[in-house]
Amino acid sequence: KMAAAGPATRRVGFVGAGRMAGAIAQGLIRAGKVEAQHIVASAPTDRNLCHFQALGCQTTHSNQEVLQSCLLVIFATKPHILPAVVAEVAPVVTAEHILVSVAAGVSLSTLEELLPPDTRVLRVLPNLPCVVQEGAIVMARGRHVGSSETKLLQHLLEACGRCEEVPEAYVDIHTGLSGSGVAFVCAFSEALAEGAVKMGMPSSLAHRIAAQTLLGTAKMLLHEGQHPAQLRSDVCTPGGTTIYGLHALEQGGLRAATMSAVEAATCRARELSRK
Repeated sequence: KMAAAGPATRRVGFVGAGRMAGAIAQGLIRAGKVEAQHIVASAPTDRNLCHFQALGCQTTHSNQEVLQSCLLVIFATKPHILPAVVAEVAPVVTAEHILVSVAAGVSLSTLEELLPPDTRVLRVLPNLPCVVQEGAIVMARGRHVGSSETKLLQHLLEACGRCEEVPEAYVDIHTGLSGSGVAFVCAFSEALAEGAVKMGMPSSLAHRIAAQTLLGTAKMLLHEGQHPAQLRSDVCTPGGTTIYGLHALEQGGLRAATMSAVEAATCRARELSRK
């Protein structure tokens, strides 16, 4: 079985060769989890495949060929074409395959219905920082997937960031929190920097320091396993600069606005999933 195969022999296929597929492939290669020549990617045109060719991967225009040469296959097409792609490859799917969908909004049950009975299917939802190996990734397993396949996939995806197994119901929430969250964090980082620009700091310096402040804070929260409230109160000396700034944030309704942003993005993800 594939789970037993070492990284030297493990083959991974990609159906769809866009930005996310490329990010995952790059992570796997950089982390030494899969060799480039053992990755096969398919796409309708060479436009995206050239990135895979540059990494040293094999490429093809045939989706079925990917499934015939790889047992672990990651489907990274746009959500609206995924059902057609899955239906097209279904005839060559075997019990040995592990199929992984990274498309938002396409449920496990939809995928399982399109495939032969007992096919092993998982959903994975990455976010854009996978391109720098700092993604936040959740995965949900289908009905026929055991824990060994889940562990294997988690081991591979950790090359791209933090990977957690969740119930499928959390996937849309992850879209709101982490997929869209990248943009929310960018908005906040930009606002931090603009505050410093207003006070007289040059823009490029302010943006670098703002981003580094986010990075450093995130590292402290993850490494120490601290609650953000704890870290926040550690920074707040009585009558000091920070509490004055925090008071201004409370007046601006930062928390409520942020909670509402995650809620709005999650609701939209759920709406798109239902379509």
